[in-house]
Amino acid sequence: MKFSCSKDSLDSAISIVQKAVKTNTTVPILDGILIQAEGDTVKLTGYDLETGIEADVNSDVINDGSVVVNSKMFGDIIRKLPSDFVTISTDDRLQISIESGSTVFNIRGNSAENYPKIPTIENTNKIILPQAMIKKMITRTIFAVSKDDSRQSLTGCFLESKGNNISMVAIDGFRMALRKTYAGEDFPPMSYIIPGKALNEAAKIFDDKTEDEEVIIYSSENHLLFDIGHVRIVSRLIKGQFVAYESIIQKNPMSVMTVNRKAFLDAVERAALIILNDERRCPVQLIMNDDSTSLTVAANTDCGTLREDVDATLTGEKIDIDFNTRYLIDALKNIDDEMINIEFNGAQGPCIITPVEGEEFVYLILPIRR
Repeated sequence: MKFSCSKDSLDSAISIVQKAVKTNTTVPILDGILIQAEGDTVKLTGYDLETGIEADVNSDVINDGSVVVNSKMFGDIIRKLPSDFVTISTDDRLQISIESGSTVFNIRGNSAENYPKIPTIENTNKIILPQAMIKKMITRTIFAVSKDDSRQSLTGCFLESKGNNISMVAIDGFRMALRKTYAGEDFPPMSYIIPGKALNEAAKIFDDKTEDEEVIIYSSENHLLFDIGHVRIVSRLIKGQFVAYESIIQKNPMSVMTVNRKAFLDAVERAALIILNDERRCPVQLIMNDDSTSLTVAANTDCGTLREDVDATLTGEKIDIDFNTRYLIDALKNIDDEMINIEFNGAQGPCIITPVEGEEFVYLILPIRR
């Protein structure tokens, strides 16, 4: 194998595929990057047996071939090379030569035959979405993915298409994050549970600077492929049934509060300054004042106290309820709307944050019982 390419292009591709390289593994070859040179393209691959990422590098391929190289060492070497151009070659003993300017590295490689194959997905089932759209849906729900491996179906986000609407939902048992987007196209019904790790890495790669860049999503029974042309991300799907999330959104709240999102967020963040740990023992308290035109945000801990009034309007029963500050902050930070509705269902029922108009998002948070 022998090829030449831009150092920056190679460095960028390495950074992308490293997101899927397994570290501290008992299978040594999984800490490597597979390099495959063929035609006028070099393909790099990282794969941890759950998530695989492939990135193409435009190259001048002199001899086809393939090799596996230690991911960290290879990435560190490429970043430190002195020239803008790099030539990489291998010999019949899998020794890898890396040349740039007057610098020449010789490092040991491994046989590509021992590298696991990324699952192949046929292009029969697919949907096409703007990268910015899917990235927004991921980043504004993934914080609510469960870390509890005993409930596998909740360790991923549920992606669902119904007609011309795309929804993404995450639930961790204490809160729910739901984003719904009108995609403008009539999609076939599809539903997948995608691992949080794969979605998190995909979101880092997707372009959100323009609405023109698209991602093609291919699916099979067990895997999903995000294809953005020069980069492809393959993830296993989580088996099992997702929670019937629509049934836990209560339709007839006991109270509905309308409040400025930023003012409310700022007050909760100030309360969090004195809630240093043990958030169940030291929650933030929300109290609607008697005139129903202002909300008191309060905190009382060993470090100190806070009371702050925020302009708000309430219809229905008065509220006096405790919440985990982090859960409130996570939800409020992922909303752009100036004004929001917060629905309450008593001191023990969930609160539900929704837009004043439309159905773009639903954030549900369980209160802390006193």
